[in-house]
This record gives sequence, structure tokens and C-alpha cells, in this order.
Amino acid sequence: MLDGEGRILAEAVFTQSEEHARFGGVVPEIAARAHLQRLGGLVRGVLAEAGLGVGELGGIAATAGPGLIGGLVVGATFGKGLAMGAGLPFIGVNHLEAHALTARLPGLFPQAPAYPYLLLLVSGGHCQCVAVEGLGRYRRLGTTLDDAVGEAFDKAAKLLGLPWPGGAHLERLAATGDASAVKLPRPMLGRPGCDFSFSGLKTAVAQAVAKGLYRPQDIAAAFQTSVAAVVADRARHAHAMLPGATALVVAGGVAANQTVRASLAAATPLPLLAPPLRLCTDNAVMVAWAGLERLRAGQSDPMALAPRPRWPLDELRPPDEVAVTPPSSH
Repeated sequence: MLDGEGRILAEAVFTQSEEHARFGGVVPEIAARAHLQRLGGLVRGVLAEAGLGVGELGGIAATAGPGLIGGLVVGATFGKGLAMGAGLPFIGVNHLEAHALTARLPGLFPQAPAYPYLLLLVSGGHCQCVAVEGLGRYRRLGTTLDDAVGEAFDKAAKLLGLPWPGGAHLERLAATGDASAVKLPRPMLGRPGCDFSFSGLKTAVAQAVAKGLYRPQDIAAAFQTSVAAVVADRARHAHAMLPGATALVVAGGVAANQTVRASLAAATPLPLLAPPLRLCTDNAVMVAWAGLERLRAGQSDPMALAPRPRWPLDELRPPDEVAVTPPSSH
């Protein structure tokens, strides 16, 4: 929950990792059920912590896509219900836009990045370079041709016998390894543009494991080093495509990896802005901030807005091109 200036009044997170870990990944049905069971209590707790009632809020924001449709339906429907009941505007947020705008959250950095800036979104479901040219103005410069980088981390970790989610476990294992002991490919390195590809690297890890000749920590270190080199190379190319960029913002779960961060910091002369881990991964604060930015610009959404499992950033429009829906009178 944010105040009108974007300061955090209260926040809460419920993680479902333990429920999904035994299946080796997210199970959509379990995720949607957990949303339904926990969301009401989380909202009541956050309101109590902030000392506010629903009627004192200025608007309600909820993620409307992209993502697993079950969770989106639960969250968006809950948000619409709160908005209708209190006569508040509703904003259906694209969670990729929320990642793109997180670096502008007041107080997060000494100075919020001015437009245009580069966004590198590296998570389990997304891997793309985006030119952030203004609210609702996004130009995708490159994306993955196959696996997202976070997905590649999880698959490599699974091949190495590590628990899910694998990114943090693989990073800890890699810290004790020798990256030069195993030769792994660096897909797309040096190629024009800033697209990504990780399926070949994942296959190479599988082959290295199957040979039984290398220590797991060396494979982990080589994999992590390859990913960091590729991501840094793609960031350099993205900067060349947007030479006027004021900063390089990195978000998503992989943004927490220290080797990746170090490579990105050295990749371009741009300031590297990496939000704290709790704000790098999907979270309610970033959704609230994106909603507040939209609300300040005079935008709200109709209650008929349908959640979208696929919702590319470049399909968004600036608020001045979007019809404004007045708050419900109910």
C-alpha cells in the first residue's frame, strides 16, 4: 500500500514456494487456490498495518496480466470487488509495466531515472530488453527466442540435483566452482541486436552432467559465467540501439544474481539500477506504484477489463490515448 507520493505504508508477501517445490515448478491450480485462500487475509492485514479503511483509499490496482490465468482472475476479481464496493477507480496493471516503472519508486534510488532508460527484464517467465520512453511508451528491443533466463537457471539447477526454485541454489554452488573447468557455449554473443537464446546452453549443461567428468560446482560456475557474459553483451547492444538512455534498470528474479549484476555494471557506462530483491521479483508494491502512476495521469479501467495471460508491453498505450473510465457510483 502506497500513499499519494508513492511512499510505502504497508506491504505483505505470501510465498507458495514450499507448496510447489515438491512438483519441481509452479502448478497453476495450486497457485490459484492459494490466491483465493490467502488474498483476503493479506489485504485485511495490510489495511490494519496502515491504519486505513478501504473507503479511505484513492484507488485499487491489481495485476491483470500477463501470467497464469487462474491467479490473474482471482486477483483482478478481488480488486474489482473492493473498488466497486467503495466507489473507487480500478486500474488493471500489466505486471511487465510494473517492473519497468519500479526504479521510479520514490526513495529507492538517489535519483529516479529520467526517460528514456533501458529495462532488462530477466525472470523465470520473461527475458527482454525494453526501451522505456515514457508511461505507456515501451519499445521492445530484443527478447528470448526460446527459454527465459530464469527458466534456464531452474533447468540447469534441476540437472545438477538442486532444489526448486534453483537460481539461488545454483549461485551458492557456483561460488565454490571453477568456471574455466567446463567449456559451455555463450549463445548469441556478439550477434547484432539484443535477442537471447538459452536452449542450447541448457542442452550443453545436460551433456556435461551426463558425461560425469566434471564437478557439479564447476558446471554451475561455467553456466552462470556464460549467462552473465551473454546478458552483458545483450545489454551493450541494447545501449547502442538506445544511445540516449539515462540508465540501465534490471528487474526480475535473475537480477538478484551477483555475477550477473557485476557483468551488467561493467557492460555499459550507464548507471545500473537494480531494485532490492523483494522489489525485483513480482510484488504488490510495484503493482501499486504502476497503478498510482496511471491514476495520476487520469487513467482508470472498466470493470469489464478481462485478465490477459499474454499482454506484451508494446501493446500498452500512454494514458492520454486511453479512454478514462469514471469511478463506479456503487
